[in-house]
Amino acid sequence: MRAVNRTQLPAKIQNYLQMKQARVHEDVKNHTLDIAVSWNQARQTKSIRDLLVVLKEMAGARERCMYCVDSHGCDIDHFRPKAHFPEVAFEWSNLLLCCSECGRLKGSQFPLENGLPQLIDPCIENPWEHLDFDPQTGCITARFNVHDNRWSNKGVKTVEILQLDKREALSNGYKLTLKRLSRIISDAVQGGRITVAELLAHLFEEDDHGLLGWCFGAGASVFPFSKMRDEFPHEWNECKLHVDHLN
Repeated sequence: MRAVNRTQLPAKIQNYLQMKQARVHEDVKNHTLDIAVSWNQARQTKSIRDLLVVLKEMAGARERCMYCVDSHGCDIDHFRPKAHFPEVAFEWSNLLLCCSECGRLKGSQFPLENGLPQLIDPCIENPWEHLDFDPQTGCITARFNVHDNRWSNKGVKTVEILQLDKREALSNGYKLTLKRLSRIISDAVQGGRITVAELLAHLFEEDDHGLLGWCFGAGASVFPFSKMRDEFPHEWNECKLHVDHLN
């Protein structure tokens, strides 16, 4: 999972969403709302098709799902499920790009704790604050917070709902990305001289799964990232600052 920068919508699409949301509020007052019908009708319009294009652009050149970052994002997901939260069904901040598998697994699940979401929203937070990665299995797991002496509840719920630790194809994809990133780092270290801008450009080009946030975080103790950190501390810190800034 990687952090995603939510862009500003073109005015025409934003106006359409506001109009649709106002209509939802009116239907709620009149007890006539069928949010499934309302969304399905809107889904056929040019405005929502154009919105999907914006989401795909936000997801990067490979248009990956914003939850698993492995499969092609093909549909719009309501972060807060529209069946339970119709008041934000047409809010731009509530819409994400997802693949069919993540959409099916998530469904209308949306755990809350003290009224706060316990599912990671990649558009407003750094997923690696709640997630960890097992380089041996390729599985995404919840992060253990040493300071709090407990597992991140958001991490636990996100992994559980999206089954990030049980999807073999997804794990294989993450392992392949780690292999490519490791090779780039190894080659740079063995070369004896690291140009940060060139290294970062190469790393981001090969990072299909948003793993750099882990590599320069919890993965810093794993070879070959640990070798770069120890032998090229200045370059390592520059790379880490850049990666952290993007997350």
